[in-house]
Amino acid sequence: MKKIFFTLSIMGILVTSCSDEFLEKDPFGEITDEQVLLPENIEPLIISAYSILNGQGNEASNAFNSPASNWSFGDVLSDDAYKGGGGTGDQNQIHRMEIYTTDSQIIDVEQKWSVLYEGINRVNTVLKALKNSTEFDESTKNQRVAEMRFLRGHFYFELKKIYNRISYIDEEGNYFSNTMITSDEVWTKIEDDFNAAFTVLPDTQDDPGRPTKWAAKAYLCKTYIFQQKWTEANSAADEVIVNGGYSLLPNFNEVFLPDNDNGPEVVFAIQYSINDGSPNNYNGSIGDRLMPPGGPRYNQYGFLRPSQNLVNAFKTDVEGAPQLDNVDVTETDNVDPRLDVIVGRPGIPYKDLGINYEEDWARDLATYGPYGPKKRVISANDPNYLPSWPYVTAANYHIIRYADVLLWKAEASIELDELEDGRTYINMVRNRAKTGTYIQNLDGTADAANYLIATYDTAFDTKEEAIVALRTERRLEMAHEGHRFFDLVRWGIAAEVINTYLEKEKIQRGFLTGATFVEGKHEYMPIPQSQIDSGGTDDSGNSLTTQNPGY
Repeated sequence: MKKIFFTLSIMGILVTSCSDEFLEKDPFGEITDEQVLLPENIEPLIISAYSILNGQGNEASNAFNSPASNWSFGDVLSDDAYKGGGGTGDQNQIHRMEIYTTDSQIIDVEQKWSVLYEGINRVNTVLKALKNSTEFDESTKNQRVAEMRFLRGHFYFELKKIYNRISYIDEEGNYFSNTMITSDEVWTKIEDDFNAAFTVLPDTQDDPGRPTKWAAKAYLCKTYIFQQKWTEANSAADEVIVNGGYSLLPNFNEVFLPDNDNGPEVVFAIQYSINDGSPNNYNGSIGDRLMPPGGPRYNQYGFLRPSQNLVNAFKTDVEGAPQLDNVDVTETDNVDPRLDVIVGRPGIPYKDLGINYEEDWARDLATYGPYGPKKRVISANDPNYLPSWPYVTAANYHIIRYADVLLWKAEASIELDELEDGRTYINMVRNRAKTGTYIQNLDGTADAANYLIATYDTAFDTKEEAIVALRTERRLEMAHEGHRFFDLVRWGIAAEVINTYLEKEKIQRGFLTGATFVEGKHEYMPIPQSQIDSGGTDDSGNSLTTQNPGY
């Protein structure tokens, strides 16, 4: 084991938002080592650890290279979205990610890694300060330790799912390179952090940006899901469902409104705010600032463009079941009503603006097609939207919402051959889409499209049928929330699904010509070359940090 030691400069910490209330604090000046251990000085360090959740690791406006929502890593890398923007040269490094020619030196690979490890750095600094502080109220200290362990679990989870072969650093400065710690050992450490958080955290928090006991248990469930520990995941999901107090909102189109940022469906979210006095409104959704879709009310950055394949996935048959034929949707087809909450489609009203989305909103229409992002774009009429640079919003990003937990429960049940339980929990999510309000035409006299959706009212005939239903439902419900690519990888079907997707999409979207997903390589990002270069060597001169396969 190699020891490394690091320091966090207290002067000039950029305090970005984690909660509209408890993070609105000013940074403080340089202080002594003894003063750091005082509660009034540890609390701002805690705030700085929360602040990095939004992906903003510096005072530039380029958190879109390390977005907390993972729109580029989780959506654009999948079959759900194109990069968008002003052609392939606009943020070309994301285009390279999209066509699977990523290398270890592009800025997104470097910056995402750097920001997540900066989060770990800040957490570890706090944990060491709390350990050495004798002035802190014991109960408050224990809770703050639990909060920090939750955050550390989150940062390491993100690193694990994006890069896989990661290094590990604890609060004492003990450093394990990716050749010194196994994948299972990293997962165990992540589990340990969420378990420790669950043991101490309260059921509820006065500050919505702080995690609760049940948020920790839900994240532990997610950790089990990614390891295919189905029994443990099933049990953890049960605990959250029974005890967490969460519920689905009646209407899917209300889930992403700022008014419901911390509502009953939200398990844990990154808290954003605007017009709060912070420099350049960097407390807003800075990582997503390239999403405004154009048109008469939005700036035309035009990134995160829905793929034709995603739109086709919402087509339903005469009974309201997913059709899954990947034939392009027409105006007369039946569609799942969630489609027009998630995707801006020509001729369909956009939010509450009183106008239809039209294809001329779309930047570089010839390259990226007519569709625009909609799900996490908020109304230009909403005071939580900033209509000037940097065009951010105060709408939170949901790291985990209750629909996630229900679908994890369904997935674990199916994998344990409890197909009826799986069907029950899939239907809970699907029924909300069925019974909620649908998007209406401009005069409010009819549905805006032929919406038809049904629940699964008969038992699944086989486990394979149940798995298809689960995976389809997760795609439809969670589209454009940064999860799709990571789901495909953990299911072991990324190469098959993405290469099938590319085969047709290349015909319509010429920028994808030459794109090929290589199994055993493209499931993970490369380790940043800077990390390999600076990671040191062993006594024989071998690098302590090695590259992922294929790069």
